[in-house]
Amino acid sequence: METTQREELSSFLSVLPPVDFCCVYGSTLHPNNQDKSKMVDYILGVSDPMKWHSLNLKMNSDHYASWMVHLGGARLITNVADKVGVGVHFNPFVNWNDRKLKYGVVRMHDLVQDILDWNRFYLSGRLQKPVHMLVDNLDIEDVNSVNKRAAISAALLLLPSKFTEEDLYAKICSLSYMGDLRMFFAEDTNKVRENPVMFFSQIGMEMMRCFEAWVPLRKWIGGAETAA
Repeated sequence: METTQREELSSFLSVLPPVDFCCVYGSTLHPNNQDKSKMVDYILGVSDPMKWHSLNLKMNSDHYASWMVHLGGARLITNVADKVGVGVHFNPFVNWNDRKLKYGVVRMHDLVQDILDWNRFYLSGRLQKPVHMLVDNLDIEDVNSVNKRAAISAALLLLPSKFTEEDLYAKICSLSYMGDLRMFFAEDTNKVRENPVMFFSQIGMEMMRCFEAWVPLRKWIGGAETAA
């Protein structure tokens, strides 16, 4: 990510309470995408979501659904995320510097548990694909290497004996969508094939270097492509 773009995306954090972790993702961040109208997605990790939402409601109450603000405030927002959702509260359609943003807030403990154990397989699935880290006070990027290696291993187990490099990337993408209910009724299922071309063609190799057996695996994939 270019320095100018990183600074622009990081500037949004200045209007929010402090966070321990922040990453951004989405097709709008792809180098070849000139469409600034698409939404940029943020994941924010905080130690205490209820306290964080209490502060954010004072600073940015317009980011939240009005019924949540009036019926229960920070406590309701946190309880819905924990007991009904997947531990993440999302504020979509936030306007900032001529961009549309969506940000999800998660408890740091829950984020780490999902990365290591796949207990909800929501954010862990998202972090298996390329993201841009803006804040990482607790070295989540290093912790996430375990998640990436597990995703590669799972994808290899699900693939046939002969496959291409793109097949591998597509399978890794499909893992994360297995934990996303939107894929059943609201999302474009072609994303599974579009994501490898759009994202992994640029920085997918960075992810693969997390796998200890990268060099022989690369040769194996090359042989599979030739055999196919």
